Amino acid sequence: MLRLPSRPSRVRRLGAVSAVAAALGVAALTGCAGQVPMHPAEDANNPACADVIVRLPDTVAEQKKRTTNAQATGAWGEEAAVQLVCGIEPSGPTTDTCVNVNGVDWVIDESSAPIYRFEAYGRSPGLAVYVDGEQVSGTDVVVDLSAVAKELPQERKCTSLGDTLDLTKPQA
Repeated sequence: MLRLPSRPSRVRRLGAVSAVAAALGVAALTGCAGQVPMHPAEDANNPACADVIVRLPDTVAEQKKRTTNAQATGAWGEEAAVQLVCGIEPSGPTTDTCVNVNGVDWVIDESSAPIYRFEAYGRSPGLAVYVDGEQVSGTDVVVDLSAVAKELPQERKCTSLGDTLDLTKPQA
């Protein structure tokens, strides 16, 4: 079962992303021969994940939706170039890049490029999307999935150093 830690260390994240990369490889071998083999997240039975899954688009980054064999998951593309998992433990603060796309903060883990992990930051339950950057654009993926990510309650937002400094006071 794919378990994504709440505050993953770089080594544990590499292991989790490697597992997803292996799943993408298995999916590539299966082509369009049926369901994409995936593992549900620990909190996959959360009702908020059901709200996300019923709203998944038929296409993401111009890739057609595939069926999966696990609760609260989604996949798109002949080789499952995009895989979504709802119900992960939300990550805590990180120094990874965070971008806001259509009102959703996405943290980008590039440590296993060309497989990129995008997490809808500050949402609970957590939502992670794995993208094979050799097949599709991660930007296109998060644009297409931001509307469904908004279904998850937002508890935190990404901030930058500028957000935490009081620039009205004279600096020493």
